[in-house]
Amino acid sequence: MAVAALVPAGLAAQGPPEGPGTPETTRLPNGKNQRDEILKAEYQQNMKDAHDLADMAKSFELDLEKSDRFVLSLPLLKKLDEMEKLTKRIRGRMRR
Repeated sequence: MAVAALVPAGLAAQGPPEGPGTPETTRLPNGKNQRDEILKAEYQQNMKDAHDLADMAKSFELDLEKSDRFVLSLPLLKKLDEMEKLTKRIRGRMRR
């Protein structure tokens, strides 16, 4: 027996049910989809943050080469913390 035979014809043509968990398409005053605009803004922010992260990593590498092998300076540790925070922000935006 086919699955289509079990589903009444009227329900199959309606598509997915809309309920409290289903996102609605909210339009901005300019007519664009709000969700698409949010995703575009988050993508641009992710690109900017990724560029900043790459710059910070290069700077960290240069500073690390200048330092002594037995001593890690406090500014280098702070730079690592900043890189971690930036990475968490990017990851958080991508999980939404």
